[in-house]
Amino acid sequence: MFSSPEELSDRLRTGRYLIDDTTLLIIYLAAKIRRPLLIEGPPGCGKTELAYAVAAAADTVVERLQCYIGINEEKAIGKFDDALQRFYVETRQNLSSNSWDEIRTELHGLEFFTKGPLLRALLHEGRPCTLLIDEIDKVDHEFEALLLEILSVWQISIPKLGTITARTVPFVVLTSNEERRIGDPLRRRSFYLRFDYPSIDQERNILALRANSQSPAVQGQVAGLAQALRSWSLEKPPSIAEMLCWMWPRPWRFSGSRRSCPRTEIYCYRFWQRPKRTGDGCFFVTGSPRWSWSLANVGPVLSESGEVKLEVKHAKRAVCIGSSYRVAIVGW
Repeated sequence: MFSSPEELSDRLRTGRYLIDDTTLLIIYLAAKIRRPLLIEGPPGCGKTELAYAVAAAADTVVERLQCYIGINEEKAIGKFDDALQRFYVETRQNLSSNSWDEIRTELHGLEFFTKGPLLRALLHEGRPCTLLIDEIDKVDHEFEALLLEILSVWQISIPKLGTITARTVPFVVLTSNEERRIGDPLRRRSFYLRFDYPSIDQERNILALRANSQSPAVQGQVAGLAQALRSWSLEKPPSIAEMLCWMWPRPWRFSGSRRSCPRTEIYCYRFWQRPKRTGDGCFFVTGSPRWSWSLANVGPVLSESGEVKLEVKHAKRAVCIGSSYRVAIVGW
């Protein structure tokens, strides 16, 4: 797929995806020696986006298998189209030139099989595609065993259809949010990557590459605020994807007037709601809050690097509901 790590790095950066040198080398080796890539980490830290970035860099398509509790072979591999088979038999029943054995062989061919993501990835022609098996930690060990044949010898055995060998070997990315531990047989067959929340400098570079704002000061403030929120004991810390949503649709100003106030309320809402600007330079989102903190004596401390540190005293209560949000800080 790629002739060198430098080529992969240049193409990923063209696609606005930023990774470090160690991760770059692991991705290149996985593509070179045709090994799956298992990526674990918290939601929203770029695991799924990596598969799409690699596919864009290789100028190919993504076959995505979204895992969930209760997924079965039919959703992953496919199944025979019974209605199409019956229609074919009805149209051929008056023709005596074909024997039953010939008809049965035709009925059990790929023409009558509705292909799932796994089979489509193996039968993809031309450039190898990217096979994304997303959130594999939601399936059980039986479904993991189903993947071992594909990820070992790049073939799949289907009853009545036989063994299907890959026409091209896809680049496989398996992602996990660590809801459970992935089995050792699958780990042994894969290269392993661990994605975590980035440092302030890394997140500032990501925001500079992908966000709409061109202001380094705003990017530094958002990165610093994300770092400050992640240091709190939150049920769901803000992810990179959510910080990018903060930067849409225009640059935000978080500092406002630095006057003291007896009480500051911080509300967290669904991230797709549109913010409204208040008179003191802050932003407020209307609607029912998903998170609500009542705090006293909260004030921002801006460092020269743009890092935002929230100085909090006398926290009264903290209630956490839901997972996706946008933060509005009012009354600084």
